[in-house]
Amino acid sequence: MAALHALARGGLPAISVEALARELGATRGSFYWHFANRDAVVTAALQLWQREATESVIAGLGAEPDPGLRLRRLIEFAVTVDPIAGLEPALTAHARHPAVAPVLRDVTEARIGFLTGCYRELGSSPAEARRRAVVAYAAYLGWLDLRALGGDDLPEVATQGQDAHAALDELVETLLPPGTNHPTRPGEGDRSDGSGVADRDRKARTDRTGRS
Repeated sequence: MAALHALARGGLPAISVEALARELGATRGSFYWHFANRDAVVTAALQLWQREATESVIAGLGAEPDPGLRLRRLIEFAVTVDPIAGLEPALTAHARHPAVAPVLRDVTEARIGFLTGCYRELGSSPAEARRRAVVAYAAYLGWLDLRALGGDDLPEVATQGQDAHAALDELVETLLPPGTNHPTRPGEGDRSDGSGVADRDRKARTDRTGRS
């Protein structure tokens, strides 16, 4: 959705009906046919982000029965699939905004809850699983912040490249509990025939974002 791209570029102030109408080649009047006001645009954009970046991801990866492989694929997906660069750092920068706060809270709870479930299945106690989940999520948020800040100076946090792949391996090994059985690297082997979970979900999310 165009509003999410605008938010990633300039934060909430960048979302304006006039600018979005121009970008989409629509008139202001036709834009209001779909949205009552600017607040409705912001709400719709945030709901789309919640569905695509959290609910759909959890539904897709939740089908993987092996919790170790599920966690590995989640970590790979989280740090390599970035269809709207800078979006999540922009959202967290507005964490106290009344429109953003409840959505961000729900997304955070859902993501940490999913991570906690993975760690519980891998043998962690409830308290330990929760701690591991919070640490993993904090690592993810920091990864995206570094990407937004570092640009070409931090190739390790890019979505592609040799340095990025090596850093991803380090991240996975750090976040997986010792002794976790993970027979396949995230997407490894799957990529050869184009059927990898991360590759498939990456394409689907990018296609949906590009069409919006």
